Amino acid sequence: MNGLLVVDKPGGMTSHDVVNRLRRITGEKSIGHLGTLDPMATGVLPLLLGKYTRLAQYFSSAEKSYAGAIRFGFSTDTYDAEGEAAGPDLWAEKGPALTLEQVRKAAEHFHGEMEQMPPAFSAKKIGGKPAYKLAREGKPVELKTAKVRIVSFEITALEGAEASFSMSISAGGYVRSVAHELGQALGCGAHLSRLRRTQAGVFTIDEARTLEELQAVAGNLEALEQLCLHPRGLLPEMPSVSGDAQALGRLRNGAQANLPEFSQASMVKVFIGQRELVGIAKRVAGTLFQPVVVMG
Repeated sequence: MNGLLVVDKPGGMTSHDVVNRLRRITGEKSIGHLGTLDPMATGVLPLLLGKYTRLAQYFSSAEKSYAGAIRFGFSTDTYDAEGEAAGPDLWAEKGPALTLEQVRKAAEHFHGEMEQMPPAFSAKKIGGKPAYKLAREGKPVELKTAKVRIVSFEITALEGAEASFSMSISAGGYVRSVAHELGQALGCGAHLSRLRRTQAGVFTIDEARTLEELQAVAGNLEALEQLCLHPRGLLPEMPSVSGDAQALGRLRNGAQANLPEFSQASMVKVFIGQRELVGIAKRVAGTLFQPVVVMG
């Protein structure tokens, strides 16, 4: 089965758990997700199936949007609600003096390009080993800061010890780290208590399918393919073009071919008919294209 499915990931599952569940539902072994979601988090998890996994390189820099809550009073070793508290709960002592305006003022710092320290419990590699494995073994975790871009960070409400927020952040950025650092800035500690990804690149929660929806048509490839996003809607920055049999044959064999595409876009998606994606081609000059990804 070939396609792109947007799944509404439930809480309590890893992204890899979702991949394994989809393998059973679809019978397709080759499946990859586009951006890990922590087990606690829910929401948009795009997955490439079959030959579409060859397109993963074109989705890697997608911006992500979230809605969630930050709990003030104490930090945790994982920077979220699944971790161990790093100290006593200070909310009763410091919480009554904290106002929505103060939280919003502190949140203003987290905007634009900035250096961010990933959580020790993360998938960042240290000497080829994920940081979270070293952290679980009690070994030192020496991570380096990474440049991220926070497009927006809005504190929408403060109710008791929890602040609701919305955020858009560049690929590779950690919402957990923002929650942790916000708690440090306010002097009371904090951790991420709830997180839902509402958008990943062009993929939104409105087009996401639940695992229950997918399970209901398990084994029915035609029905499952109808739940996938339309192939021509993927990678919207690349125009879609259809070619004749001769041109498509040349592209499939790795040779250059002329295609009826006049937009001057550097990359295009090449189709047979409306839904069958042949591959991705790069413009050489005029209407002459070189294949860079071939579905076979």
